[in-house]
Amino acid sequence: MTDRKFEELLIEICAPTLCGLKPANLFRICPPDAADLRRETAALDRQLKPLGLALRILKECPKTGAFLIYVYRERWLTRILGTDPVRAFLKYAGYDWQGGTEPLLLQLSARLCLERDFPHEIGVFLGYPLEDVLGFIRNRGANYTCCGYWKAYGDPVRAQRRFASYRICTEVCLEKYRQGTPVIRLVAAA
Repeated sequence: MTDRKFEELLIEICAPTLCGLKPANLFRICPPDAADLRRETAALDRQLKPLGLALRILKECPKTGAFLIYVYRERWLTRILGTDPVRAFLKYAGYDWQGGTEPLLLQLSARLCLERDFPHEIGVFLGYPLEDVLGFIRNRGANYTCCGYWKAYGDPVRAQRRFASYRICTEVCLEKYRQGTPVIRLVAAA
């Protein structure tokens, strides 16, 4: 049985991905029982797979007991990571393109486990526009045009519209969940 706190956090952070508005989300959770979380994650991943979604533990911190849970739309993420500009960026960032999403996710996971700060390239894995990821790196987080789910460096109107759609999606999904709709029924099939 999936824990309600886990499910609510999943919806609160990942609703735009669950509903097909965003290719991926990442959230942190400190479970009371790590083994239970691993089982819940695996079970939910099996339920979501037929709908085009994947859920995986990207990092587990042995010191804090925290987990980073990554929820993503496999086909969409593969398309993003396979574009020439993103491939060139990831190669420049030190990723070894081995032809597929899985090797890149393993490399990202290793970087998360080895580095104190989040590697900035994580933005492309979360579906942030490459221009925003590059803008953040070049400007060291300053000089952005607007800030919402991430710092945007391009068209602020377009970014604010996207942020608003994510916010509305999250509010609607949380309300439906709190009224008893199961997570699986909130998911838009790919």
